Amino acid sequence: MRADLIAVLSAVMWAVDSILVRLGARTSNVIAAAFLSYCVTALILWSYVLLYLPLELLGSQATIYFVFSGCLQPLLARILYYMGMTRLGVSRAGPLRGTDPLFALILATIFLDEQPSSLVYVGTVLIVASAWLISSRVGGESEWKLWHVIYPLGAAFFGAVSQNLRKGGLLILSNPVLAAAVSTSTSLLLFAVFLLLTGRMRLARTNQASFPFFGSAALVSCAAQLLNFSALNLGNVSTMVPLFNTTPLFAVLFSTLFLRELETVTLKVAVGALLMVAGVIIISSR
Repeated sequence: MRADLIAVLSAVMWAVDSILVRLGARTSNVIAAAFLSYCVTALILWSYVLLYLPLELLGSQATIYFVFSGCLQPLLARILYYMGMTRLGVSRAGPLRGTDPLFALILATIFLDEQPSSLVYVGTVLIVASAWLISSRVGGESEWKLWHVIYPLGAAFFGAVSQNLRKGGLLILSNPVLAAAVSTSTSLLLFAVFLLLTGRMRLARTNQASFPFFGSAALVSCAAQLLNFSALNLGNVSTMVPLFNTTPLFAVLFSTLFLRELETVTLKVAVGALLMVAGVIIISSR
């Protein structure tokens, strides 16, 4: 399968994950959703690694890249996104989370001495315009504060850094399953330590009402994570990251179909999502 198709499929999976978590959060919390997701993903991926791959591969220098990537994403990026999602709604947090191609561009310009073309700046303008539309308050919606946008934007920044680390590791060791396993288990370990030290481990328990949603989301996120690493393994970061960020379009679509009682998808949010997608596509064409 082509790398771009794998990337878009990963985006669809992450959008489905968002909807399932939003539904489950009605009777539980995002910490339980994240913890279950890490556990399920780590279990599935490490089962494959132990059965089919030589453990000597873990001695590769690439493991360091995957560990650092796991410190940022999925752990920090996903927690920030889930927090933004519960405060802003999927249809608004999703597009804001999709600004990581912008952060990736800035980081690449500073640290990799890349010279962006004019198309990249056009895409950047569209992303800024979409962020303005998404963040503008609309009467009649549930209460939220402007500073809440920090959560999905923070997720976008750390996600951009993480994607570059993943690609760096895959250039050394071309094995998406092992890469995803190391990255996810790093997030799981750090998350568990944090919950234990802060006395919040009880929040990681998924109750009976939310389990069907969080359990399904965990399986979907496992597939999305593996597809993400597979796409990066086959393609370039500059092309794959914008494609990953077609998730907002699917998030808005699925929100309209399945979350009508929980949140309202306004015209501004829908237009903002379309501008966001247009911006990342233009950036990818540089």
